[in-house]
Amino acid sequence: MRIKKSVSNRFEVTKTGKVLRMSSFNRHLRRKKSKKQLRRIKGKQPVHSTFAIKVKKLLGHL
Repeated sequence: MRIKKSVSNRFEVTKTGKVLRMSSFNRHLRRKKSKKQLRRIKGKQPVHSTFAIKVKKLLGHL
């Protein structure tokens, strides 16, 4: 089964098997957001476990 390229661009699977995603509200209109909010949305966040199973299937990890 081929992997979905759109999913592989949006998600990443760590060595331990966690699925990470980038935060939303991070691309534009950053000027009006507070520094606290920008710090909070800067990093990658884990995906919920039920959705992570679907993402791993699309990436060929299961």
